[in-house]
Amino acid sequence: MERKQLDRRAEYRLDIWAVLLLLPFLAVPFVSTNPFHYSLAHQMVIGLAAALGVYIMLRMDLLAFTVPAFMAIGGYAAAMLAKWGGQTNLLLLMAIAFIVPALVAVPLGALVLRLKGTYFIFITYIFSEILQLIFFETPTLTGGSDGISGVPPVTLFGVELWSPRNLLLVTVAIGITAALITLAVTHRFRPEFSSIEENEVLAESLGVAVWKYRTIGFIASAGVCGLAGFALVNQLSTAHPSSFASFSAINYIAYVFIGGRRTMMGALVGAVLLVLMSNIFSSQAQYSAGLFGLLLIGVIMVAPGGLVGLAGSLAGRLRGRPASGTDTGAAPETDSGAPSKQGGAA
Repeated sequence: MERKQLDRRAEYRLDIWAVLLLLPFLAVPFVSTNPFHYSLAHQMVIGLAAALGVYIMLRMDLLAFTVPAFMAIGGYAAAMLAKWGGQTNLLLLMAIAFIVPALVAVPLGALVLRLKGTYFIFITYIFSEILQLIFFETPTLTGGSDGISGVPPVTLFGVELWSPRNLLLVTVAIGITAALITLAVTHRFRPEFSSIEENEVLAESLGVAVWKYRTIGFIASAGVCGLAGFALVNQLSTAHPSSFASFSAINYIAYVFIGGRRTMMGALVGAVLLVLMSNIFSSQAQYSAGLFGLLLIGVIMVAPGGLVGLAGSLAGRLRGRPASGTDTGAAPETDSGAPSKQGGAA
């Protein structure tokens, strides 16, 4: 019990640092005018915001492929309101980008959250595929294969934020908002999420309403992904179905697993590293995909718990005790001291 409390405090500190480490991105527009640097910062922050949607679901031991779908819903909702509704206020569009996917997640969650394992993964992937098809086949609503182009720039206090510098500042502000929401949800419900992750059957037998907390997490994940979609649409000034392809979920999932699934810091490290390396490998033309794949395999083999987990394990060994978020080989315990089913199987 004492160790679990120490681990939770360590995870909380790492999550706080993950939010704080987004602040330096605000300095990028003031220290560089290089468009490549701006593009990298956009990709990293948007990738992180999307990866946080994956992270929230993994806190409940669910691997969801709904990230691109909810990104598309949030991005399209904001684009429609801005172009056809004439509302370009940044705060209003951020609220819409969060609320609309969250509302969609309520009935969808009622259908899919009772599924587990491969069934849940399969259904969430199919949902993303169906939604992308809907976007392509409804030109009067979504612009079809042309998408919604010429989305007007957002405004704040009557000022249009259209310059490259302001676009990046808006993206970082959205990323920080997504991180703060993730921090609030995952730590407010950390005991319930952790008990569900470790042993769902035992948690339910102890009175934890599993479906309730999974629904809360699913709604929060959808809203955070919607913010990521809005940031992408605002950067491109276009909402297009190809920007939210179903297979892009693989990238966001990789960010979390490579960085470490136990903390938000893992999502940040994974997003920064993989976005940077994918841009470096892109210069190798036909070898880029293979090099990127080798990188993923290498990291997973060396650090199964992610890079943050590996760093925590090394730091714990130096201090003479196991570190937070690492696998020590023992079965994780519940508050009652009973080993969990997942831990025992591991």
